Amino acid sequence: MTDIRVLVVEDEPLLAEAHRAYTERVPGFTVVGVAHTARDAMTMLRRREEHPVDLVLLDFRLPDLHGLEVCRALRAAGSPVDVLAVTSARDLAVVRSAVSLGVTSYLLKPFTFAAFRDKLNRYAEYRRQVVAEGEVAAQHEVDRMFATLRGPATQTLPKGLDQQTLGAVLGSLSRESGRSATEVGLLAGISRVTARRYLEYLVTVERAVRAPRYGTPGRPEMEYRTA
Repeated sequence: MTDIRVLVVEDEPLLAEAHRAYTERVPGFTVVGVAHTARDAMTMLRRREEHPVDLVLLDFRLPDLHGLEVCRALRAAGSPVDVLAVTSARDLAVVRSAVSLGVTSYLLKPFTFAAFRDKLNRYAEYRRQVVAEGEVAAQHEVDRMFATLRGPATQTLPKGLDQQTLGAVLGSLSRESGRSATEVGLLAGISRVTARRYLEYLVTVERAVRAPRYGTPGRPEMEYRTA
């Protein structure tokens, strides 16, 4: 089976790059484009004959159009592309609308790479089942396909840490450029001390690496990157 072709739609450049990097760390997925607006996303998706897309990682809070309107436009145009909502939208009305518009899965920001990877792996398994030719033999096969998309229980973290903040900290890191605890704290909206606790935990579980940052006065500051 060929790689699943992914379009990342996210207006924040830092997050868009993080989602692209996350996607390319998961075997079986290839990012074929990144869009920062709904208009650019729709333009890319209209060219599906030249540049096919299987899955859209769609932020809902785009600067020019809500992500739900993008979904409506896709369905109105008869597009078969699947959508994984990657959003901070927690309003139940938005969730209901997403389901009614055929959104395949829903991932709340902030999140960990492990949670992101799990969504993609489950989608890959679901896609493997539904692209087969023929018919289902019984109800349990349909049930299994839908169950494939459901996520597991949230992993247990050490006391004092929570998944949302961990996701924000992890999302502020990259492989290309290291960031200090102060810089991560500013990006994640937390204190430097709190950021350092999360960063050290990520180092412990081998999701991040640390190294001294030279070139600043006094003791070298530690900087962190994704592993």
